[in-house]
Amino acid sequence: MDLAEAAALADEYAGRGLERELALLRSEWGEEIEAAARNPDYRVRAVAYRSLAQFRFRQKLQLLRRGFEDESPAARGSALIALEGLSRTHPGDVNQFRPLLHELAVRDDNVAVRRLAIVCFKNGTPARATIQLLDGIASNDETDAEVRKTARSVSLLLVKKQNTKAR
Repeated sequence: MDLAEAAALADEYAGRGLERELALLRSEWGEEIEAAARNPDYRVRAVAYRSLAQFRFRQKLQLLRRGFEDESPAARGSALIALEGLSRTHPGDVNQFRPLLHELAVRDDNVAVRRLAIVCFKNGTPARATIQLLDGIASNDETDAEVRKTARSVSLLLVKKQNTKAR
């Protein structure tokens, strides 16, 4: 079994609530994930970052930082997908990486990476600076249309969250 297959199995275990089996897989594959994240092949690194969410590996969140700073857009994207998945149940994960997510959303050369960074914000707290940043992206005519659309929809969602929380 390779890492991708183990991660799919871990995702299945987590979905079925098989915590003991999931814990065993984590202990078996934890070092493999870290080694894969350092692999020279971007495809292997991408699988490693994506697997963090599939394994529900909260102990290895800091490994995502390496993924966000990776030279490969595929690896950065996989790390962002992992953060989005993990932050669905733990919004604080987005808050932990918020400055880096701001940077990726505004300056990354890859449009897909920018959109993924923006999507991650929907699971975090509705921070004023993030809403302003998203509004700025949404109103910038020089920005890709899909990036603007994503920024607009996530901004509206965060404003709605903020208004609901204020009540």
